Amino acid sequence: MITPGDHFSPRTGSAIPTVVDGLARASAHDGSSPYRHVVVLDRTTYTPRYDSAEALEYSPAPAPSRADSILDYGRAVMGRDRAALLRPYAPVMAALADAPAGIVVAHNAPFLAPALARTPHRIVLHAHNALPASMRPHEARRWVGSADALICVSSDHAAATRARVPAGLRDAVHVVRHGVDPAVFAPRERQQSPIRFVFVGRTIPHKGADVLVEAAQRLARRDIEVVVVGSHGFDPHAPLTGYERALRDAAATSVTPITFRPFTDRSDLPGLLGGAHALVVPSRWREPAGLTVGEGMASGAVVIASATGGIPELLGDAGVLVAPDSATALAAAMTRVADDVEFRAAKGRQARERAEAHDWSWSWRQMRDVLDGI
Repeated sequence: MITPGDHFSPRTGSAIPTVVDGLARASAHDGSSPYRHVVVLDRTTYTPRYDSAEALEYSPAPAPSRADSILDYGRAVMGRDRAALLRPYAPVMAALADAPAGIVVAHNAPFLAPALARTPHRIVLHAHNALPASMRPHEARRWVGSADALICVSSDHAAATRARVPAGLRDAVHVVRHGVDPAVFAPRERQQSPIRFVFVGRTIPHKGADVLVEAAQRLARRDIEVVVVGSHGFDPHAPLTGYERALRDAAATSVTPITFRPFTDRSDLPGLLGGAHALVVPSRWREPAGLTVGEGMASGAVVIASATGGIPELLGDAGVLVAPDSATALAAAMTRVADDVEFRAAKGRQARERAEAHDWSWSWRQMRDVLDGI
């Protein structure tokens, strides 16, 4: 069960559909798997859809307004359910009511567990981000306590989650790390010069594209190029935000060439990453687990990433970790990658080998262990 309005399609850049598709595809190749995968999906969302899972469609309900969300928080303070938060899920629950009893994996929707507990289904909460900051202690007990398991996407993410739930529920928290498809993401022919550093992600402050732009400005080298791929959201035609305009203003004064491409769907990513010498992931927030890290590794690029959240355990020693929010540290790492050909080649091979060992089949085995155990 993905978030209402999200698209089970390669046309989106959202992480959850990518994870669902990867796990479902790996399950189909698991000869002993008893699981049939179905995605509960808003019928108005993008096509074409991934063919790895069946679609159980519903007609969408209106999303809550900001005023609704404020009222919901007041309800939570008084110990009541967040009625507005649940409203978009009413057609989802109706679709599930007629479905055969099974396991419902609810992505980023911990608040649904009490309602799902009244159905014949078993419940797995799959958290891709931190539990809501506004979650009250009584909500943590009800939400997590109503589920059979809660999945996190890294050990760091799991540790942060366990700190937010009552001690008696911490054993219900499991880790299922993301995989990658090394057949889709693979090295391609790279130009000798300039050395290309690529950022792929939403161009919002906590993803840190401005740190990369500042690092490139400091380097002031014409034998390096920086390509920033992404938009504020998943609409390539959306007007630029103030943050995005500031990035372009800074790039205009840079000796190091910096170019921008808007959000691109997933079909273009293998080519972008396969032709890059390095992928830069300069997140300044506690990133639970960046899918792009694995995709960069599979592409044989040197991954330079912030040492924050779940990134270090995903990258291991197959890339270069730098202090988050430090253009100085990032510029130093970029200099080494650009100047040391042997280092660049060795890290690219190491990254590829690590990705091949951590594909979606590897991730599915972790997921199946959780499902088989509930």
